[in-house]
Amino acid sequence: MNVGIYIYHNVEVLDFAGPYEVFTTAARLKKRQDADLPNLFEVFLIAERLDLVSARANFKVKPHFTIQDHPNVDILIIPGGVHVHEMEKPGIISWISKLSQDTQLTASVCTGAFLLAKANVLNGLACTTHWEDIPELRTSFPSLDVREEVPWVDNGHIITSAGISAGIEMAYHLITRLVGKEMALKTARQMQYDWNNAELSIEKE
Repeated sequence: MNVGIYIYHNVEVLDFAGPYEVFTTAARLKKRQDADLPNLFEVFLIAERLDLVSARANFKVKPHFTIQDHPNVDILIIPGGVHVHEMEKPGIISWISKLSQDTQLTASVCTGAFLLAKANVLNGLACTTHWEDIPELRTSFPSLDVREEVPWVDNGHIITSAGISAGIEMAYHLITRLVGKEMALKTARQMQYDWNNAELSIEKE
């Protein structure tokens, strides 16, 4: 499965680096079991252009692809950060809207939920974001059912997570869905992450 993570200027570092580490670690562990198998996940960063992206605290990142030339995306992840400028880019919002229709899963971390909402991906769905931004999300998109005090909200095709480290929790949840709980637990152990399987999460019925 191809995992495409969108990055942009002032994106929160752990929002994209956390899920990136989870998916690539799971792929590495699977490869250890059988080196002849194809990679479980191919993970890449997508940006508006191929220029260096200056993430939070001037963390420089080189994307692998642009929104025009990336491979097929099975899992799309939209991280948060200083997202306001991205919401003002019709080309980016249109790309998210169209691509999410073809993905197996589309997920957001933190304020990435604002971009999904702007792209009409969250219409009629429950969702969440960073605790500090919940009032703004409700005000900006009053039709959304915004949940509090949960690490993620799983609607099946669309998943949103709370802030920053919650993106790692959500990524383990996605590994559980896609590969199995055993692989999620092995990945968490490899990363020395105390994963509690997020019993407070909200999942679709």
